[in-house]
Amino acid sequence: MNISIRNIVFFSLVALALSSCVTARKVNYMQDPDRYIPSYADTLSYEDYQMRIGDRLYVYVYSLDEKIQKMYNAGGSSASQMRQQMSQGNTRGSYELYTYLVDEEGFIDFPTIGKVHVLGCTTREVKHKLEKELSTLLKEMPGYSTISVEVNIVNRSFSIIGAQSGRYSISKDKMTIFEALAMAGDLREFNSRKEIKLVREKNGVTTIKTFDVRSKDIVNSEFYYIEPNDIIYIRQIPGYSFGINHVTSVISVTAATISFGVFIYSIVQTGINHVNKYYGNKGEGGGQ
Repeated sequence: MNISIRNIVFFSLVALALSSCVTARKVNYMQDPDRYIPSYADTLSYEDYQMRIGDRLYVYVYSLDEKIQKMYNAGGSSASQMRQQMSQGNTRGSYELYTYLVDEEGFIDFPTIGKVHVLGCTTREVKHKLEKELSTLLKEMPGYSTISVEVNIVNRSFSIIGAQSGRYSISKDKMTIFEALAMAGDLREFNSRKEIKLVREKNGVTTIKTFDVRSKDIVNSEFYYIEPNDIIYIRQIPGYSFGINHVTSVISVTAATISFGVFIYSIVQTGINHVNKYYGNKGEGGGQ
């Protein structure tokens, strides 16, 4: 009877431990959709980022006229240095002093031009606006040459909470969800991949999208590309509190639990036997 109870307890604990193990199915990416992994419709439609209130723009003006170069590019000797800093996620320091803030009304204040409306524009559209304004303003200058403008958005970032929490810089126009996770060191074994939440604010409206990053269909869906200021929330999957992620750990934890249970059982059983023996001997003595 005691052996049967021990067996039941043992197999119950093993089953409980194994249920908390992380399988390849729970963590692998690019899996085929099935009854557990959803299929996503082909809704991929990347749109160029449009300026929002609070964005900062770095503008570099190219011209063969050295005076114009110095007039508009006091923040640095070349745009290539700025691009290098942006690729490294470093857009602070001296360059931050020469960026243009998109104000509450959607304008930037550019030297010699004044207010330029950029809210809702792409970098390409801002570039064309500034080139047109500067060309009109400077074409009467002696030795005028064609103006070319480069526009970059600085301090673009996204945030991850719940796993490798932090704020990460966006150094390219198109950043995928996989690149974002890679920047954070990828997800841990006990981070859920089937219910990732993406919090996005656009045009004053905040939306929360939930998707399964394990599905290979994700690359064709609206969830594939992230945008500046996105917040990616990663939750822990059930079983994390057990701290068991390998078969060897399961066996050792189960064995230790059984050993401790047997030890306690032996102590209790020994005490019961002593009590029964004591009262049994006392009963025999009383009968004499």
